[in-house]
Amino acid sequence: MRFTSLGSTGMSVSRLCLGCMSYGTSAWRPWVLDEDAARPFFRRAIEAGINFFDTADMYSLGVSEEVTGRALREFGRLEELVIATKVYWPMGEGPNLRGLSRKHVVQACEASLRRLGVETIDLYQIHRFDANTPIEETLAALDHLVQSGKVRYIGASSGYAWQFAQALSASERQGWARFVTMQNHYNLLYREEEREMNPLCEKEGIGLMPWSPLARGLLAGSRSGVADRSASTRAATDAYGHTLYDDQSNWSIVDAVRDIATARRVPMAQVALAWLLTKPAVAAPIVGATTLSQLEDALGAVELALTAEEIGRLEAPYRPQPVRGIL
Repeated sequence: MRFTSLGSTGMSVSRLCLGCMSYGTSAWRPWVLDEDAARPFFRRAIEAGINFFDTADMYSLGVSEEVTGRALREFGRLEELVIATKVYWPMGEGPNLRGLSRKHVVQACEASLRRLGVETIDLYQIHRFDANTPIEETLAALDHLVQSGKVRYIGASSGYAWQFAQALSASERQGWARFVTMQNHYNLLYREEEREMNPLCEKEGIGLMPWSPLARGLLAGSRSGVADRSASTRAATDAYGHTLYDDQSNWSIVDAVRDIATARRVPMAQVALAWLLTKPAVAAPIVGATTLSQLEDALGAVELALTAEEIGRLEAPYRPQPVRGIL
């Protein structure tokens, strides 16, 4: 495994982050692995050198954090691991069980700490920006969590570049803890982040943690076309994912990934992830896995070096896309 600094911080993270949305309870989503089935993924990830794990309170409505915390305490050394979780989406029916108000941010963090079974969260992230709460209120709450020792670093996910720039500016003016990461929607099929968000993050020393790096499996070759829903339970039931990659022009990019993977004699997933790892400011793509072979494929990407010619072939077919993944 290779390691890098997370943005401009002094904290080292593995070049892959294991996404834990897939681990919790199948009562939440039918494709989610229950705890017994999830444990081998944490064990193998730690054996392979992954020290970076990302979950969220809304994944399995808290069960993912519980499963993640127990597995990491069992298989790893917490002082060497980097645990990330997120806040924003509803955790119940009440109006104060969602969003980024000071009340919800502080309460949600305390609940996440209990579920994870840790004293401090290494990276606490806003899962989305909240149009109903002033960003200053959210940032003040996050700074309070940092100053009280409940959180070490803070990050954001999936917003517009102007929103992120506004937040960075407010933190600097007030002397508050500053976002150190951006978890954004970025892969070979969706590169709109290269226009504004990625350059902003590179300039400001923000570490990128792209989500959906394999475009819901399309870039791993698991589907026969953009409309194919038969590849897995998730492909069949992931209504949100169906809105992200519905343009048939994407298939020419998938073909380019397949051609290079065939020539290199490696899985397609390795090519797609290796491409992301060449990009400025990208610290660690967030990889999800529901089979151990998927995890093994991802691990191989860290050692795969693409040539400039191969990168050009992968990027050439891209066409501008509508903004997706912000909401």
